Amino acid sequence: MSTCNGISPKNGSCSGAGCCQMNLPRGVRNHQGYFNPLYNTTDRKWRATPCNYIGVIANEAFNFSTTYLSSTAFYNATVGSEKTIVMEWAITRNTCQEAIVDKNTPYACVSNHSHCITNDAGYACKCSIGYEGNPYIVNGCTDIDECLDNVTYPCAGICKNTLGSFTCSCPRGKSMKIGVCVKDHMPIWIVPVVGTSLLLLALCLGGPFIMRKIKLQKVKKMKQKFFIQNRGLLFQQLISHNSDIGERMIITLRELEKATNNFDRARVVGGGGHGDVFKGILDLHVVAIKKSKIVVQREIDEFINEVAVLSQVNHRNVVKLLGCCLETEVPLLVYEFISNGTLYNHLHVDGSISLLWVDRIRIALEVARALSYLHSAASMPIFHRDIKSSNILLDDSLTSKVSDFGASRYIPIDQTGVTTVVQGTLGYLDPMYHYTELLTRKKPSIYRSNDGDNLVSHFEKMLATSNLFDIIDPQVMKEEDGDLQEVATLAAKCTKLRGEDRPTMREVEMELENLVVKKKLVPSITTPGRNDKDEDQVQYMSVQPATNESSKQYTTEEEILLSASYPR
Repeated sequence: MSTCNGISPKNGSCSGAGCCQMNLPRGVRNHQGYFNPLYNTTDRKWRATPCNYIGVIANEAFNFSTTYLSSTAFYNATVGSEKTIVMEWAITRNTCQEAIVDKNTPYACVSNHSHCITNDAGYACKCSIGYEGNPYIVNGCTDIDECLDNVTYPCAGICKNTLGSFTCSCPRGKSMKIGVCVKDHMPIWIVPVVGTSLLLLALCLGGPFIMRKIKLQKVKKMKQKFFIQNRGLLFQQLISHNSDIGERMIITLRELEKATNNFDRARVVGGGGHGDVFKGILDLHVVAIKKSKIVVQREIDEFINEVAVLSQVNHRNVVKLLGCCLETEVPLLVYEFISNGTLYNHLHVDGSISLLWVDRIRIALEVARALSYLHSAASMPIFHRDIKSSNILLDDSLTSKVSDFGASRYIPIDQTGVTTVVQGTLGYLDPMYHYTELLTRKKPSIYRSNDGDNLVSHFEKMLATSNLFDIIDPQVMKEEDGDLQEVATLAAKCTKLRGEDRPTMREVEMELENLVVKKKLVPSITTPGRNDKDEDQVQYMSVQPATNESSKQYTTEEEILLSASYPR
């Protein structure tokens, strides 16, 4: 309840005797006004205006004047004239959302092109912009023809009415400038010419970018195709079922391209008939990346299983397989990099000085240990099938590393045969392969004695007749200390024709170990008695390239400084 108790009225302030003004808050639904009967309006001072008035009027439309108390000015200014009265009304007390779903009360906004407005009292309907009329009846909202009202909707050009709106355009040869059509300064034909020029410019500038995106998408699809074709999913499954295989076993092609400067030919450090070996830097480590040539698709499954098995091989005398890339047509293999060349390079040098006898015995023992491990100690027996001097790498301390498992196969423990496919290098194959002549109808011709014997046959004859000096390296004859006969006898056992007549690699390993212990042969790459000339020869021979007699080998170059790192 509001009251006005003032007794001294002022202009502009209607709050006291004779005038009482009250602001109605928004949302008020009921209001009642009345006069206090204690006020005596028959007194002489009220005789000029004996009537009482109550009204609702917009606040900005009324300004109190003290003359209203002693004259009919208020009546003349309000009742006797048109004044704005604000009366907000609504349908029911529901919001628009409630009214739409209310099944008891029909929705009032039935006209097309109308919309609902929620207010404090309920909701009301209104025609949409560009329409006028009654939104509470069907088709009550009609389109406004804006072109007929140039004052409200000014258009200095060609006006065209549309449903709910209008368009204003200029005639040909003119254009709209600040609401006015002005004549164009350039010929009409300039517009299409300029547009065409801009289009050609955009194509020239954006064409290479678009082509590059298309090329990248094509390369991405090819990688995915090769990954699936190379049984990448199978390899991932093998990894998921074997925690021993590292999560980083699968390497992306992008990483290898970065590591080898996009397989720069200057990075090639070896190769053969089956592919090239690149030197690269991966995770701040120097690695060897084997890029093989085309293989038969049916061998891919076998290749994946082979990689999975070799990834579990952990022996100091076996080159460690670090991972593989399956995003190329032929999978890429990544091995640890061995910097000092192959045993072939160190044996076949110009000059009279080659590897010392003690180093040769030690290397033979290390290779025997590696093969014994692969045959017996690995989770599944692995047969290399191409052991030769060019497939034995040497590090800076002349420690041997068996490498190149391209011809190898893993054999389940319950199977006795190796394989029906014969692979390897002539002169190093299992003697039984020679005997059965599965490769050719000719005998190996790597070596021939004066009598026409190959290397193995000639060696066995010399051993049987105690004439080893005719075939043994003269340097070995000078350096050996009574152990040559034992080593030669062991070598002869290993070249027996029938596999069951040959010792196992474990037996070879034990016999060589006994020989080393008995003779106290200390592994070392430096032996007293070598002069500077010998040292120069050894240093030179460590970087000699392999000859054409070797196949499927890793040859290396001198170690380069790591000038850049490529973190993965």
